[in-house]
Amino acid sequence: MKSLPMKYWRYGIKPAVFLAGLVPAAWLVLQWWFAYSGGDHGLGFNPFEYTNRFTGDWAIRILLASLTITPVIIITRVKRLVMLRRMIGLFAFFYVLLHIVSYLVLDLEMNVSAFIDDIIKRNYITVGMTAFVLLIPLAATSYSKAIKYLGAKRWQQIHKAAYVAGVLAVFHFFMMRKGFQMEPVWYGVWLGVGFAIRYYDKRRKVVRASSPGL
Repeated sequence: MKSLPMKYWRYGIKPAVFLAGLVPAAWLVLQWWFAYSGGDHGLGFNPFEYTNRFTGDWAIRILLASLTITPVIIITRVKRLVMLRRMIGLFAFFYVLLHIVSYLVLDLEMNVSAFIDDIIKRNYITVGMTAFVLLIPLAATSYSKAIKYLGAKRWQQIHKAAYVAGVLAVFHFFMMRKGFQMEPVWYGVWLGVGFAIRYYDKRRKVVRASSPGL
């Protein structure tokens, strides 16, 4: 992959990843179409709850995938993978938004006051909404002109909030599951390994900078 010309990344890999990001949403829409048309569907006994869980599951997976791009670059040295990070991050925001909308529309029937009460009273929803709020400025500044307007250093500082959002998303997922389950643990391990790789790479650069003769 490292030797692939830019055109393959721009016109092959990047569009393929974009289409892959749409697959979960397209599958969900198709299942709802089957449900309304009276056919067999994959939404389970409670389609509302299934939709909320489905969008939430994909939101955290894609968010963690976006945070994994840099560790993968560190390991593989395939720097062109950075071309995918912003797009994957936007897909994460898209699925988080779908997750919140499905809860507000399907579960609460657009009862905004009940939604606000849940944010205040239910800790796992408070944590999840905090993660979402942190992602808003990231999504709003995820275009090239924002980097020029804010300056590269400030833009990078803003986008470091994605790390906090990732941690909060894992906690949200863990808190909402009843009893001990391995899936939230694996997400935590996934996130932790990525942070460990980043930390190791940063320490290695510091050592090299302080020991130029090595």
